[in-house]
Amino acid sequence: MFRYQILIEYVGTSFIGWQIQKKGKTIQGVIQKNISKLINEKITIYGSGRTDAGVHAIEQSAHFECTNRIQDFKKFLNSINYFLNKHEIAILKIKKRNLNFHARFSAKERVYKYVIYNQLTKPIIKNKRGWFVIKKLDLDSMKRGAKNLVGTKDFSTFRASGCNAKSPIRLMKSIKIKKLKNKIEFEFRSQSFLKQQVRSMVGCLKYLGEKKWTLKKFVSVIQSKNRKLCAPPAPAEGLYLLKVNY
Repeated sequence: MFRYQILIEYVGTSFIGWQIQKKGKTIQGVIQKNISKLINEKITIYGSGRTDAGVHAIEQSAHFECTNRIQDFKKFLNSINYFLNKHEIAILKIKKRNLNFHARFSAKERVYKYVIYNQLTKPIIKNKRGWFVIKKLDLDSMKRGAKNLVGTKDFSTFRASGCNAKSPIRLMKSIKIKKLKNKIEFEFRSQSFLKQQVRSMVGCLKYLGEKKWTLKKFVSVIQSKNRKLCAPPAPAEGLYLLKVNY
């Protein structure tokens, strides 16, 4: 038996999410079906995590096992991407791994990026690739707020219903916020995240940036551990799984 890791880029707009479901088009489903067809063997893809409907990936990580060795990686990538590219999916790289490697359980860090286009007119080329926000956001207020999210904390406020995680406590390693012209980028680093955690945090940081909330209010919402006090989550279209580190 041979185990392979694949690094995947995709636009999540037309999918109902990563994970295979009874109905609807999923990223896992499309990749699994096409690799099985290509290598003439039914395989199962295991991802580093599930991205929700509409969420994109710059470098998602996954693995699969097969009984026959893949001899030519370049040929494999050319062949599989011929079928995947029409779905706005690309496998960027394939690596042979030992049988102990697991895309999800071996991961030491996941990095997510969130993009806001802070401008008066809706972006056309980058439509569905970020959150369009008209009201001018104060970067310094959001940076001050983000400092209160770093460290080991109870993130219950930012945890969506239906989250299967055993504990709401997570170690947020770092949060970076930068602005380039009208584009604001947030970068979040943690070993793992709760369901809708990143989008919920961005929604609350936006309230700070709009001056809808004070820093004191923001901190009280975190400390409340009450989901009902959370700002509306940022839309899925601005979220990107940037990288998974092992």
